[in-house]
Amino acid sequence: MNIVACYKIVPDAQDIEVGADGALRLDRAQWVLGEYDLAAIEAAAQLAAATDGGAVLLSAGGEKLNDTKLVKAALSRGADELYRVVDPALEDADAFQTASVLAAALRKIDFDLVVCGEGSADRYSQQVGLLVGALLGLPVVNATGSVRAEGDALLVERVLENEVEVLEIAPPAVVSMTSDAVLPRIPQLKDILAAGKKPVTTWSLDEVGGIPESPVETVSVKAPASIARKGIVLEGATDENIGELVSGIRASR
Repeated sequence: MNIVACYKIVPDAQDIEVGADGALRLDRAQWVLGEYDLAAIEAAAQLAAATDGGAVLLSAGGEKLNDTKLVKAALSRGADELYRVVDPALEDADAFQTASVLAAALRKIDFDLVVCGEGSADRYSQQVGLLVGALLGLPVVNATGSVRAEGDALLVERVLENEVEVLEIAPPAVVSMTSDAVLPRIPQLKDILAAGKKPVTTWSLDEVGGIPESPVETVSVKAPASIARKGIVLEGATDENIGELVSGIRASR
């Protein structure tokens, strides 16, 4: 089974500074693999090994994707190859634009399953995986806790609030893995050294058909204002407590 794991590089959260006006400053931030995508990469590597298949990586973004350390960090986690679409126009791409570029790139790759993280570590819109599946016209499942091959089908497990749902889908398909679905491996030195020898294919936006115009205009991105906790504790699910909770939430908006 051929599996593609999509990932995104993001600024390290601990390095992000917040200005007096709430604006985010990324000047000193190191760029890393998104923590939610690590589960997607690990799930893809494990499933490929279990089915005697191959796992490759796919990403779309700005020039930072060319960073050698980030390439090795991604390829040292079990995948065999990396595909990437690199262009400055993708640095601030929204979920629809990113999904459109990824879907176009996936049309150039032979795959049975696409694995995404449940959301990106920066915007966390939780839309890209669903949009990729929709754009490709494939079965797509989010909130995936595990996926395994059984014959010609894929068994996808979702842990819901009061039950565990198991879906049988036919490949090719797209799934978005929850962050706790698998424990990402810690690459060893030999893995990092081997990663430098793995093939990397880079495409321009023109080679995948360009980028669509965004239907959304981003005016600004700011950190939420700090609000002091009121320290109110409501014990018991009584009608009175529920009413007080709802009133408190509405008043805090």
